[in-house]
Amino acid sequence: MKSEDTILAAIAGYVDTLSFVALFGLFTAHVTGNFVLIGAGVAGFGQGVLLKLIVFPAFVAGVVLSSVLVRSLSGRHARQGARLLHAVQSVLMLGFCLAGVWATPVSSPDSLAAIVAGVVGAIAMGVQNAHPKLIERPGVPNTVMTGNVTQAILDAVDLLSVGTDESVRAVARARFAKMMPAIAAFAAGAVAGALAWRHAGFWALLVPACALAGLALATGEHERTATPGRA
Repeated sequence: MKSEDTILAAIAGYVDTLSFVALFGLFTAHVTGNFVLIGAGVAGFGQGVLLKLIVFPAFVAGVVLSSVLVRSLSGRHARQGARLLHAVQSVLMLGFCLAGVWATPVSSPDSLAAIVAGVVGAIAMGVQNAHPKLIERPGVPNTVMTGNVTQAILDAVDLLSVGTDESVRAVARARFAKMMPAIAAFAAGAVAGALAWRHAGFWALLVPACALAGLALATGEHERTATPGRA
């Protein structure tokens, strides 16, 4: 599906920002960020160290769950892996939404309700992080933009340099065109996630849950029509 990475990047930016503002600086999709915040918390800066420590094994569980599910598919149904992961993540995102609503108002990062919400959210985003590692297809990373931005800058330098070989320029142009939609979508999703939290609270997570359900249906239809010999 051509726009899959763009949609997933928007979801990642949306969910990561919403969880950050709602759960005391928790990143559900960005393990590196949580490592930094855990280090700061241990030194006495910030709050919610327990929550950030607990969601790390939850993120791992999401990755392991994804691997088990994809590996359980027979060779005949291997093409359904992407659809399955989108569907599972959609259900988990709905769970994150309901757990967050149950936790509202979140008064402490160490409360049971806040921890449950953070754990479910981290599992959901663990599934999304594992997806491109398990399902081979052309695309770009859609949960963390550091590598994408770095590559886009390098490609821009090649495109703007007068002495760049034309073959290098063509590769850079094609790669830049693939990277930019994901980068822009992630940024737009981050803004939308913060605004949605302000106006709708955890109910705003229904948006990515529905988007993932739509991706599951669209991916399934695409795979059905792309498989030779099937009606």
